[in-house]
Amino acid sequence: MMAQKIKHGELNMPQGVLSYKTDGETAEITGYRGKDTELAVPAAIDGCPVTCIGKKAFLSNKMLKEISLPESVARIDDWAFAYCAKLARVVLPYHRMEIGQGIFRDCFLLEQIVDEEADAGEKKTADTAFLLAAVMSRLDAFYLFDFESAGTPEWMAQWDGRMQTLMERGDAEGFSKMLLCGEEDYGSRENNLDYYTEQRRREKVRLAMLRLMHDYGLKQSVREKLEQYLLSHIKGCETEETWRVVLEEYGDDLRYYQFLTQLGGVTRENFQPMMEDMGQEHTEMKAYLMKYHGEEHGTEDVFEAFAL
Repeated sequence: MMAQKIKHGELNMPQGVLSYKTDGETAEITGYRGKDTELAVPAAIDGCPVTCIGKKAFLSNKMLKEISLPESVARIDDWAFAYCAKLARVVLPYHRMEIGQGIFRDCFLLEQIVDEEADAGEKKTADTAFLLAAVMSRLDAFYLFDFESAGTPEWMAQWDGRMQTLMERGDAEGFSKMLLCGEEDYGSRENNLDYYTEQRRREKVRLAMLRLMHDYGLKQSVREKLEQYLLSHIKGCETEETWRVVLEEYGDDLRYYQFLTQLGGVTRENFQPMMEDMGQEHTEMKAYLMKYHGEEHGTEDVFEAFAL
């Protein structure tokens, strides 16, 4: 029986070009060049179903923010989307597929991995999309990157177990090893213990906020621990990473300020210092906090904030 002849080709996209190869039966995406920020990989090319996203196919793309993969995809090869600096949302089928190593390595903005067939309005579905993405971007737990089990009670229990392990680690853990191994340049701020521990607390804050904001299946005892951790690092505490993460990383995203107020993280005592930290920026967020504070604690010091 004669082997199928491999055909290479290119497919024009709105602002770029997809490279592919086919063997007469299936097609594989082998590369991409262009400036598309949203991209939908076709289900078939030259009459052949697209079954594979090839090795390094989208490696280091600087523009791509969202990509949709068709139901036909059965394999995603090594580093297919690694180092895509702006990639935030991936839409794909939650079915069994072969997954290579590092497919989303250093995709630091990756927020959602969405099941294209699921009911997007269902809380379980919506929360799972965020939690599955966090497996790669927050938990460093490749063993949980399983489309078929994602969102099940067993998977959620494993996710929360891994999260609690990370939350319970000492802030200085790993610092000595980092120095001994020379992982950072001598004299850099990363070699400073205070900076190192601050970054570890920020990582915990991001993780705790993520789970509380997407709390499907979260046990009450775990919820209370996460809330307590965040409240121990609000504005006015000895360390203020909860506030710093909200202000510096989500400065104009109302969701995080709403979360902070619902948590009880804006108080009569810390409201004014928060306004001072925000300065002349984040006008809409300041207005939201002023309204909230006026309703909760009266208007006396809200008028003072308008003078800032």
